[in-house]
Amino acid sequence: MASSEKYLSWPVLRFDEIKDTLETLHQWLQIVGKIRLQTMPWQNHSWHTTLYVNAHGFTTDGIPYDGRVFQIQFDFEKHKLFIECTGEETRSMELRPMTVAEFYTELFEKLSDMHIEVTIHGSPNEMEPAIPFLENTKNKHYDPDAAFVLWQAMLKTNGVFTRFRSGFVGKSSPVHLFWGAFDLAVTRFSGNPAPLHPGGVPNMPLKIMQEAYSQEVFSVGFWPGSTDFPPSFYAYAYPADPKFAQSNVSPKEAFYSSEMGEFLLKYSDVQQSPVPDKMLMEFLQSTYESAAFTSKWNRKKLEPNHE
Repeated sequence: MASSEKYLSWPVLRFDEIKDTLETLHQWLQIVGKIRLQTMPWQNHSWHTTLYVNAHGFTTDGIPYDGRVFQIQFDFEKHKLFIECTGEETRSMELRPMTVAEFYTELFEKLSDMHIEVTIHGSPNEMEPAIPFLENTKNKHYDPDAAFVLWQAMLKTNGVFTRFRSGFVGKSSPVHLFWGAFDLAVTRFSGNPAPLHPGGVPNMPLKIMQEAYSQEVFSVGFWPGSTDFPPSFYAYAYPADPKFAQSNVSPKEAFYSSEMGEFLLKYSDVQQSPVPDKMLMEFLQSTYESAAFTSKWNRKKLEPNHE
């Protein structure tokens, strides 16, 4: 494949081929995400904790710290982690097969060298078992090709999500990467309050979940999969009208999962489509319209072009 082609096309993404790298990278992302959590001012719905997809990989973006700004960047082209800070030389780490404990130790040593002192909660959230980072010698795989295709899938998704976000003038989240579940998401808000969320996410404080879902939402995202389910796009509403689950949505490959409580569209169906961007946008728009209709959102107020 030509160099330009590998960036333009939607990559094939098979969970069994990326599994080991995904599990290790998820742990590394949790560490970096927790650094952002501890150093950023609080923002509604925990938006201050998220990471972002950019031209080279995943990034914290700039974090104000002690009159300076620093950022941490996963670069999946050079396969390095870069740490930049005002007034300091850039530090880097090779992204290579190494344990979570080794990654944690090396990263915090480099931060300390740059006079950035941060203390984080030392165990992962939203996963079981929650092995403390400094004790995790289980996850230690890093395949550059697997990391690259995962980033490319996120990059393509990020572009479609960004276009989808543009058609809405109500409150909307950025397109951002949640390191807890490792999903890229964008959320729309109706402007109405929501009932208290019941919680139930592993190793996630109830008060955090309840604040995150304190207002009525429609959310879409991309999740790279698990042993039980392949990489997929999702769409859900909270709270959801019972009729939402019975909605006819597009494309025909989309389906409702009673177990997950959301509509799903497999990544492979999008990737194999003649026009992947169009298929994904169709899924986002049709599920949003179903959620907005069944939950009686004021679409004239939220969408200036809605008739």
